[in-house]
Amino acid sequence: MSATTYVWKGKSAKGETLSGEYQAEDRRDVGEYLRKRRIVITSIKKKPKEIQLGFLQKKGVGVKDLSVFTRQFATMVNAGLPLVQCLDVLGRQLDKPHFKSVVQKVTADVEGGSTLAEALEKHPAVFSDLFVNMIAAGEAGGILDIILARLAMFLEKADALQRKVKGAMTYPTIVLTVAGGACIFMLMFVIPVFAKMFSDFGGTLPAPTRIVMNLSNFLRDYWWALGGGATVGTIAFKRFRATEKGRFITDKIALRIPVLGNVLRKSGVARFTRTLGTLIGSGVPILQGLEITSRTAGNKVIQKAIEETSKSISQGDTISAPLKESGVFPPMVVQMIGIGEQTGALDEMLSKIADFYDDEVDAAVDALTAAIEPLMIVVMGTMVGGMLVAMYLPMFKMSSIVGG
Repeated sequence: MSATTYVWKGKSAKGETLSGEYQAEDRRDVGEYLRKRRIVITSIKKKPKEIQLGFLQKKGVGVKDLSVFTRQFATMVNAGLPLVQCLDVLGRQLDKPHFKSVVQKVTADVEGGSTLAEALEKHPAVFSDLFVNMIAAGEAGGILDIILARLAMFLEKADALQRKVKGAMTYPTIVLTVAGGACIFMLMFVIPVFAKMFSDFGGTLPAPTRIVMNLSNFLRDYWWALGGGATVGTIAFKRFRATEKGRFITDKIALRIPVLGNVLRKSGVARFTRTLGTLIGSGVPILQGLEITSRTAGNKVIQKAIEETSKSISQGDTISAPLKESGVFPPMVVQMIGIGEQTGALDEMLSKIADFYDDEVDAAVDALTAAIEPLMIVVMGTMVGGMLVAMYLPMFKMSSIVGG
């Protein structure tokens, strides 16, 4: 089930009227979220979908935009500027209208007496649970500037990791698109010209030529069926992946793909250790940290392993034992986490693992690129070159007959 944005209203323990938005799979999750924060619920409704077209459409706030905002925020707070002044300055200099509007609302709430964490919590689409909980810990401990600096570093590394994984997939996607487009163009427009010439010539054509000509005829006659089938298949896949079971199955298959699965697994480990280490180091309780980390895992298989770990810890077990049983995390990671637990320096150990796996992701991406380049050349050569050879074979036959 995909996440839905709900609009809620309620009252605090002091009787203050509160409202906000929260993304969850159903109303029960929203209710549980509000009860944990001791908010008496008055209403929970689905947020109406906004119909926006073209340049009117609001754009989301990317990790890079948020990391720049957080870094500048940390610098200003560290310099001793009042919180409202920091937010006001940052809000006025933002380029994206949606982000600017959110920051201005946060500024107004803080100016009205809300804590920064409470103001940020009203905008879950921009500020995640991780962000809000770390800010709350920073405010409670009087170390907001330090927490903001940690958040900025975390977001910068998360952005770098995201770009590495996306970069690894860009090259093969472009090459396959170009190769597929070239083949379709040849089958639709070039091959029929050769087919007419060969039919006028007569005689039996070579088998490769007949195969290519049949493919061309099939594509020209049934392109609508192929296009429709591809559209239906894409929609069906998206709907299947939108379900809990479908997401788990597809993520599990992705982790088993040679080379690519290695990149996804290592990036998942880096994200998990970096997120949990940052949360624990900022004073967030470990169970709450695991709950937040599981929602930001990016892979349902890894998320399930983290959720099982959280259940085990609540029953008095260690972190390393359930992680080992899951089979998702490499033995080195499990051992280092175990050492971190025993020495009482879990946050430092998690950060070291994250740094190590950031480098591992770099190496895995390089290995993926090195493996894909020759494979793509072979695929393109086979697809395009095969058709060209199939079309030239009858010409060699014609020239031999004419020469004879």
